[in-house]
Order: sequence, then C-alpha cells, then structure tokens
Amino acid sequence: MTKDRRHLMRDSQEDQRTAGQVPQTPQTMSPSYRLAFTDEEFLLRDELRPVRWQLELMKPELLMNEAGVNSTVVLFGGARIPEPAQKHAARTQTLADLSAFYEEARAFARRVTEWSLSEGGTENVIVTGGGPGVMEAGNRGAEEAGGRSVGLNIVLPHEQAPNAYVTPELAFNFHYFAIRKMHFLMRAKAVCVFPGGFGTLDELFETLTLIQTGRMKRVPFLLFGRAFWEKIVNWEALAEAGTIADEDLQLFKFVETADEAFEAMRSWTHAGERREHIPGRRE
Repeated sequence: MTKDRRHLMRDSQEDQRTAGQVPQTPQTMSPSYRLAFTDEEFLLRDELRPVRWQLELMKPELLMNEAGVNSTVVLFGGARIPEPAQKHAARTQTLADLSAFYEEARAFARRVTEWSLSEGGTENVIVTGGGPGVMEAGNRGAEEAGGRSVGLNIVLPHEQAPNAYVTPELAFNFHYFAIRKMHFLMRAKAVCVFPGGFGTLDELFETLTLIQTGRMKRVPFLLFGRAFWEKIVNWEALAEAGTIADEDLQLFKFVETADEAFEAMRSWTHAGERREHIPGRRE
C-alpha cells in the first residue's frame, strides 16, 4: 500500500478523479450526476446549511490540531485603529489618539509569543480576526517574536484580505460569524479587548456573557484603555440598576500597557473556574 489507510475501500479522491474522466453525455453532464461532495451548486443550497456549519467548524479545528495549536491568547480590537506612523491619516482625532493601542497590542503579542516559544510554542498562540488595525498589530508582534499566529477572517461585502503578518497555514476564512466566534474561544487561555467598534463590542459582550452565565470557564479578561471603555459603557450604572451583579464587574480588568496586561494575565486568579450560579438571580 502506498499510504496509510484505515479501511480498504476506495477513497473519495480516487473517485473524484475517476468521475471526472467519464465520457461527456447528456446524462453525465447533468448536475444530478455529480458526486455530492464535489457539487458546489448542491453544497450551497439552503438545505445544506447545517453541513456548511459543520465544515466551517471542522476545517480550522483539524488544521489547528495538526499544526499543534493547543491554546490561544485572543486579541479583539478595532480595524480602523492606525499604526502610529499613519495616524495623520486617521478619520478622527480620537482614532489618531487610539493609535497608541496599536503599539501596545503589538508589544503585548510579541511578549506573549516570546513566552509561548520558551515553552514549546504550542500554548498561548496569538489569535486575531486577521484584518487591519489592532488585529494586524497582534499578528505583527507575534511574527516579530519569531512565532506563529492565527487569523480568523470573515467574508465581508467589501474586500478584505488577511494582513501580511498572519502565519499563512493558520489563515482561515469564515462565512458564519457564529462559527468564527466559537473558534476564537474554544482554545482561549486569555481574552484581551482593545478599543473598537460594533464588531469588537459584539465579541466583548458575547464572551463576557458566556463567562457570566457559566457557559465558559473564567480566563484573564483584559480591557485595554479604561478611559475609552468607561466612556463607551457605564459599567457602574449597570450594577447600580441591578441588571448585572456587583460581582460581574470582577470578571474583567482594565489595563493600559502591554507589560501591565502580561503581568495581569500571568497572575489572574480564578482562571479555569466555572460559575455554578449567576449572582443576583433567584435560584
């Protein structure tokens, strides 16, 4: 045998090649004759959506397993935040000011990756959304440290390509936001959220909700830039109104710099614990 096989039956690749060599007749040219797993038109039918969900879940999972990516450190943040050298072209002064967090994300990813490499390079691998802004900074810092990083891109109406710093074999593309967010968190050992817009807020609150409700174990959860986040979200007002519990404010921590974030991540208490009840709710 030329390759390791778990069974003796013909494999799908062999039949794909054979099916492509049959004579062209009205019957063989009919879409109904195509092998189901090679029929793109069939796979894109609405009824096949559950299959596409499974494929989108499995492909990155299998490839990251094969690449030895055992755990990750997640960086969420705005695509519009420029690197400092480009802040003069920012659309607003606030975006220009926020460019400082590009450098903090870059420095944090570099330090985390150096730590990861010192322990074999399979744990605490940086993962971002693979796009520009803070995402680029995270992948860039990992590359500068000589390590790998993951990019989880999403197909958008406007053209978006992975940034140049994502490790090519760990660059993934998604159709479903929900499956993409699952992959952000399935291996997460820490979550770091930088200033951003709707997408960042979505990722922030979904992750906090999963931890708050015990659907996800606690991990270091760091918000870069207290001034930004306290202006965007009135956290204390939520607690005062009783819509969240006072204890929920302990699920995350504000940090300002890469060094502060790294030390907070390393010294985080309650990591790996899962809430058994939700404070403030009736049992």
